[in-house]
Amino acid sequence: MSEHSNRLIHETSPYLQQHAHNPVEWYPWGNEALARAQREDKPILLSIGYSACHWCHVMEHESFEDEDVARLMNELFVCIKVDREERPDLDKIYQTAHQALAGRPGGWPLNMFLTPQDHMPYFGGTYFPKTPRHGLMAFPEILKRVAAAYREQHDAITQQSASLRELFSRLNQTGPAPGVHLSPDTLREAYTQLAHQFDRQHGGFGGAPKFPHPASLEFLLRYYARGARTGRPEMPALEMVHQTLTAMARGGLYDQLGGGFCRYAVDERWEIPHFEKMLYDNGPLLALYSDAAIATGDAQLGRIARETGKWVMHEMQSQDGGYYSTLDADSEGHEGKFYVWDRKELRTLLSNAEFALMERHYGLEGEPNFEGQWHLNVRRGETELSATFVQSESAVATTLAQAKAKLLAAREKRVRPGRDEKILTAWNGLMIRGMARAGRLLDEPEFIASAERAFDFVHDKLWRNGRLLATTKDGKSHLSAYLDDYAFLIDGGLELLQARWRTGDLEFLRVLADVLLEHFEDEQHGGFFFTADDHEQLVHRPKSASDEAIPSGNGIAAQVLIRLGHLLGDLNYLHAAERTLEALYGAMRQYPSAHCALLIALEEHVEPTQTIVLRGDAAAVRAWQQRCARHYAPQRLTVAIPNEAEGLSGLLAERRAIDGPTAYLCAGHSCSTPVTDLAVLEREIAGSEVRPSGVH
Repeated sequence: MSEHSNRLIHETSPYLQQHAHNPVEWYPWGNEALARAQREDKPILLSIGYSACHWCHVMEHESFEDEDVARLMNELFVCIKVDREERPDLDKIYQTAHQALAGRPGGWPLNMFLTPQDHMPYFGGTYFPKTPRHGLMAFPEILKRVAAAYREQHDAITQQSASLRELFSRLNQTGPAPGVHLSPDTLREAYTQLAHQFDRQHGGFGGAPKFPHPASLEFLLRYYARGARTGRPEMPALEMVHQTLTAMARGGLYDQLGGGFCRYAVDERWEIPHFEKMLYDNGPLLALYSDAAIATGDAQLGRIARETGKWVMHEMQSQDGGYYSTLDADSEGHEGKFYVWDRKELRTLLSNAEFALMERHYGLEGEPNFEGQWHLNVRRGETELSATFVQSESAVATTLAQAKAKLLAAREKRVRPGRDEKILTAWNGLMIRGMARAGRLLDEPEFIASAERAFDFVHDKLWRNGRLLATTKDGKSHLSAYLDDYAFLIDGGLELLQARWRTGDLEFLRVLADVLLEHFEDEQHGGFFFTADDHEQLVHRPKSASDEAIPSGNGIAAQVLIRLGHLLGDLNYLHAAERTLEALYGAMRQYPSAHCALLIALEEHVEPTQTIVLRGDAAAVRAWQQRCARHYAPQRLTVAIPNEAEGLSGLLAERRAIDGPTAYLCAGHSCSTPVTDLAVLEREIAGSEVRPSGVH
């Protein structure tokens, strides 16, 4: 590796810092690099990745640390490195371009070659090996050919760029189709598609590699509840959710000792994961497991949620309150090394009785399941172990807990995977929602306190001059925020308000929503662009509708505007949500199951959210608040505002306690008479919630 540093040495992103000592003359994306490329008429090599990406590490070691390869890169290109977690705008654009040029999905690392004048891509790919293998041409040969193509095929590149621009212009939905009206029929179509995609043997959707898809599972859980409220529950929808969540929790996707979920499984059985842990997976999964626990009454799902929340607090929350981004898949240069075991080590650490139970519990018989070692998957539950060992289930549980505690303590002494300690506004919004929701539904006040600390951190460190910033690390906050930052933070803040009341938080959410409308809304056609109207001008301004690894920003924006609109009685928010649904309805109808976040917003538009405002003495209202959270009610928003709350305005100021705790219930624009008797409240809300199914 070269001893000199390149321009990435001044960046805060851990991913960019990882490449700061490469012999490649890396630039961050910015005016300096782009101006040099144009001045020297030199094509740009844009390389996008992230710190926990295994193949990004492989390509760095093989090529970017190699003096000869670096010399070729420096000679032929202006080389720009981008952290896709900091610049999702660039990643969205050039992943889309890769799909168009290559005819297949991209991934990371993404290596795109751009013309210096207009930054349009003319060739690209993902991982390129240093020497020919896997049917791939060697990276040095690709560099030479791509550089020659820029010099020799100008007309073809110009024509291809024109075609790509045309594609970009068509991608953004142009508004509602004439005569088409928003219909709940699309919900049924999405359910049918998801049922067709469902793996009935192992749970989840599709084959290997297998991803969690929390947005799809949340939609299915809500779809079951929608039917149950009218006496026609779709049990297959609930069974798909329960089977999947149970399989993930028993498999290797879940960290059986430390809690938290890995990014995806490389097999269809959830057995062996890609070992990186991402904040953006665990936030939605934490909320989902909490919802499923109360919808089904399955205590094991609640246990997984609690363990995940404790892992978040232990490993992913900074001292200042914000949540870190990722844990790497690798430690000591090997993927999964931190997490796996061999039998000899297990026998040394555990007593004979503990080992006997753990061996059966995790199926440690036969051949190891990961590169000569064992990655823990639950094979036999406590009930089966109780029968096998003729012990009570409580005794089995106690022994297993003791054994796991020993293994976790031993694991803590190992070299830990790297942690990306940048704090991203959007991902914090996802985790604030997860922690606040789990804390409220599972009665875990420390989770609510954790979410509050993260929310306050974002407000304090990432809110500047009336706008959000996207990322912060080591005291440096920068980069203009994106749609997801605003939408996800509002979503997390609304969930936190349901867990505990602070009037100032509601005012902050209102300001965030106003910025969303002012700077991101497509006022001509409806919906929201991914970047603000004053963002750096790029080759495309995306307005995406479908869910990816995280839910659609347009979908979450529509959801939160509906809920805020009903809570505050603000028609501007409700109309913006409706325009979003109308603008993107064509995409929803074309492939419903890819748009679950938008479909949840559609459901709340056609069947308005039940909004409950509780007023009274804080201690007295607590019991009413707990009653409203007792059963699964996904279309209910409940806030408990104590008498001493100050600064209320509009509808909320008018809703006061009447001789003790008082509940104000509204469905859409229709409100009932204030309720001052808890028994009456019970009757009023029973029809909008789902009692535990006992599906397990």
